[in-house]
Amino acid sequence: MTIRLARRTLLTGTAAATFAPAMAVRSGLAQPATGSFGALDLVVAARAPTTPTGLTLSPEGRMFLFMPRFDEKTVFTASEVFPDGRVEPYPSEAANRPDPARPAETLFHVPNGVFDRTNRLWLLDAGLMASSGEPVPGAAKLVCIDPATNVIVRTIPLQSVVTKTSSLNDLRVDVRPGREAAYITDQGQTGEGALIAVDLASGRAVRRLAGHASTRSVDGILKIVEGRVLLKREADGTASPIKGGANGIALSPDGARLYYTPLMSRRLYAVETAALLDADKDDAAVAATVVDLGEKGLTGGLIADSRDRIYLSLQEFNGIGRRDPDGRIEVLATDPRLIWPDTFWITGDGWLYLSSAQANRRPEHNGGIDRQEPPFAIFRMRIDAGPA
Repeated sequence: MTIRLARRTLLTGTAAATFAPAMAVRSGLAQPATGSFGALDLVVAARAPTTPTGLTLSPEGRMFLFMPRFDEKTVFTASEVFPDGRVEPYPSEAANRPDPARPAETLFHVPNGVFDRTNRLWLLDAGLMASSGEPVPGAAKLVCIDPATNVIVRTIPLQSVVTKTSSLNDLRVDVRPGREAAYITDQGQTGEGALIAVDLASGRAVRRLAGHASTRSVDGILKIVEGRVLLKREADGTASPIKGGANGIALSPDGARLYYTPLMSRRLYAVETAALLDADKDDAAVAATVVDLGEKGLTGGLIADSRDRIYLSLQEFNGIGRRDPDGRIEVLATDPRLIWPDTFWITGDGWLYLSSAQANRRPEHNGGIDRQEPPFAIFRMRIDAGPA
């Protein structure tokens, strides 16, 4: 595997000017653009109330952010972002009030959402009331919204495929002739991850590769973000390692392969989607289709483009990488303002968007002190491809 380095500058415009002074000073540390690809642009400084891990855009350009309900600061978990940085509950404030008595009708903990090819918005609800604990019975689900009316049109329960320690994390939806499917990662609260495949036509969901080496958190991984080892740090000074199983996922352009990786792993894997969806195959048969694609660095979110290249959120480097189909990896951008790059989205006109979630600054990593600095940056980069 060869690695090519090409740093990019973040543009400073009206959006950049809305950042706090400390953030503006950091922007001067960005490296100059040196390669043939476009620069990374700051699109909007989103005034989200807390950690925005998920991001998607409609074909018309509407932007949506998702904030898992890690704690009581998460006053709403699904939102729409406006060009002036406003972040408002979506589809409504009422829908974002979690109600254990109405678990299928209210949103609890949404780490991500995506649009499908028919312009429907799908939300993944992990059903959690905090960063840990058992999912609320009946609250784990997929929620489909019609953006034209902002109305929930369908809910698919996931209660049958979650465990007491589940932490559903990322989502891809594949709608094409002959197939309507969703793929979900469960990173697990103890690092024992899994994949979930959903037949959207029938609503049937299956849990796959639970405890498999490719979905499990790797012990002994050292992750350094913003110059500091990432650990769980308690207010009393005690610390413990981070555990994170299956986390980021991406879908190949033909829908035949699902790419995925644990949060605490440097390896990238692929599995055949047909095997994931086939109810007649057991886990051993699914595991036989898993391929270890090798080292790719420590990442969060992944996404594939129409040329089957996989974009990597390089959290240790405040950067974006890309893996070519032949295994070569290129670093496309680095910038200190890109703090915990997380979820990607590719638009039909060739823009790669991503969120800067600042998750490493959350209280659980800093002795109970919240070091996040709103607003939260959303960036984009021009690429020479469309969505997968």
